[in-house]
Amino acid sequence: MVRWFLKGSRSVKWSLLTSFLPCASLIVAMVLGDSQPAYTLPVNKVMAIPAFARKYGLPCSGCHTAWPELNNFGQTFRDNGYQLGNDRDSPIYQNPSYFPITFRIAPRWHRESMNHQPIDAVTGDAESGLVQKSVTKHGFDLSGMDIWAAGTLYKNISFSLLPAVEANGTVGFENAFVRFDNLKSRWINVKFGKFELDNMISEKRFLFLSDNGGMYQLYHFVPPGGSNNFALGENHLGVELSGHSVNSYTRYGVAVLGGTNGEPELPANRGYDTYLTFSQAFQAGSLGLQRFGTFAYIGQRPTFSLTSEGVPIPGTGRGNKPFYRVGFSGDLNFGKLHFLPFFMHGHDNAFLGTSTPSHEPLPAGAQAPSWNGGFIETHYHHSPQLVFVQRFEIIRMAQQALPSTAGNVGNIDAYSVGYRWYPIMFSRAGLAFHNEYSIVKTQTGGASRVWSSSVLVGLDIDF
Repeated sequence: MVRWFLKGSRSVKWSLLTSFLPCASLIVAMVLGDSQPAYTLPVNKVMAIPAFARKYGLPCSGCHTAWPELNNFGQTFRDNGYQLGNDRDSPIYQNPSYFPITFRIAPRWHRESMNHQPIDAVTGDAESGLVQKSVTKHGFDLSGMDIWAAGTLYKNISFSLLPAVEANGTVGFENAFVRFDNLKSRWINVKFGKFELDNMISEKRFLFLSDNGGMYQLYHFVPPGGSNNFALGENHLGVELSGHSVNSYTRYGVAVLGGTNGEPELPANRGYDTYLTFSQAFQAGSLGLQRFGTFAYIGQRPTFSLTSEGVPIPGTGRGNKPFYRVGFSGDLNFGKLHFLPFFMHGHDNAFLGTSTPSHEPLPAGAQAPSWNGGFIETHYHHSPQLVFVQRFEIIRMAQQALPSTAGNVGNIDAYSVGYRWYPIMFSRAGLAFHNEYSIVKTQTGGASRVWSSSVLVGLDIDF
């Protein structure tokens, strides 16, 4: 049976492709007709995680501007299914230094503060009324721990498995997928399982770690009063068709996803979402590589569930209503400066925006909420071992779901600044000394606002 599978792996992969994505025939003719020769990655520049660096005996800087962020070469290596095109690609290749799993964790000290929080006027006395005060906490802590294995199962069959242990001991799967690479052409690759959306600006590989700065606000934004649990930054469950040029300058992706926001359960809305991406890169002389991309996420979410004695039954969502997110992004280089601009427009159906079941009438004057937002993230690579980072992010409501809601409610301004120093950058391990300050302002009505801030000092360990 094993021999049959290995011998017939190409036909098996093609059968899987046609089963999962019968729409593959709609891919543009120029994509399918690509006739460039197979691309073999240079032997002197490869690494995606320390496990790959150990396997190929190569440095971190080949694939990373500052780990875990990928440069174009790292993107190409990943697009090729973690393959160089030599005998070391084989899953049975071994050398004395090879250890196929990567561990990542960050011991840290951090301080979190948030103002205008409703608390009891007298501690422990719920009848004394509420007053608004600032709440601050600080101390030593651990991040969660990632245990990441990735590589090839066979030629042109790659995989990734990342169990994540949260700081409280909860275990989940950050990603788990198999990818069938180079089916007939490098323009046809199929990924199946749980994976990060093909966001050109990745939230999983970026250079911020604090509670406030360690996420893109726009990727997770929910308008005031809304019930849509969608998050662009989460890993999602589904199947993805993707392709790329020989150097990954041109890339596209089409994903069909369940409506669970990555949670491992059957979709509650009995429907599917679609995610589309396209990016193009080009060399700009001495300035380096520049890339621009666009994306669209079109989905639906249930507005109510079946119940049993008044208790919602999991997985029985009904009354689907649509939403979408569209935008564009850039990855621009100017010598030691690296800019990541991003813009997104969001729109939710009025039933989602007001958290109203579809079988009930909408509140008077209800309308579909919409908003615009964006950020500019800047990295200054002083040296391969020292990078300074900053990000400015804004979100502005364009239309509230209810006319009674002030126009600025939900608006967000977020600022982050910090640096990462890498005293250790070996193929076996990496260590980053990470310092960061982040602050977020959220409008809660009129001139009222909530400020939350984070200060973090920690060690980011990758082995």
